[in-house]
Amino acid sequence: MTHPTDSANDRRPKGLILDFAGVLTADPRPVHRAWCAAQGLAPEAWRATLNDHPEGRRLYAALEVGEIGQAEWNTGTAALLGAHVDPVNLMGRAWSGVPTARRMVALAEAARAAGMRLALLSNSFGLDPHNPYTHARIWDLFDVHVISELEGVAKPDPAIYRLTLDRLGLAGEECVFVDDHPVNLPPAAALGITTVLAADEDAAVAELEALLGVSAVLTA
Repeated sequence: MTHPTDSANDRRPKGLILDFAGVLTADPRPVHRAWCAAQGLAPEAWRATLNDHPEGRRLYAALEVGEIGQAEWNTGTAALLGAHVDPVNLMGRAWSGVPTARRMVALAEAARAAGMRLALLSNSFGLDPHNPYTHARIWDLFDVHVISELEGVAKPDPAIYRLTLDRLGLAGEECVFVDDHPVNLPPAAALGITTVLAADEDAAVAELEALLGVSAVLTA
């Protein structure tokens, strides 16, 4: 005899794919603004240098796909920020105060406990000297790690989503993907993956709880 809960479990996704920054961490922008102020920089200097300055964009894009390492990025970006900015562990100093998204981590833990396979799909911002994944203590949550720096390809290139599915051993229709950048969602959706935009942690967790049939429970 088939019970209603059996068919519901059959339809439940088998894989959960999570971005890192802005999904498994809190929004980093307030922390970066405060860090800039502490360095004697304009509050938006970090964002503007990485996103608006042509050389800043080039350096960050090269870091994402492993063309340069974090130490080289630190040196080049510090010079763009200002002559007084110390390049030593620049990325680590700017990111170390960004908190982990505790409810999203609890959701991931619940999904894994329910038997789902988990993949971390992250556009890298370097691994050495500052490893953001071990700093946030989320690395061991995942069955599969797809980090753009190590693969030589970054979101939203469709190749990195196909690679993630291959490593999970799942079809797109069996997976859910969460990212905080809208541009990264359509290539996943094109592969049949259900997508969730993490514009707000609580709203994204609530949507995932409904999709996955699990509950995010915070522990003390």
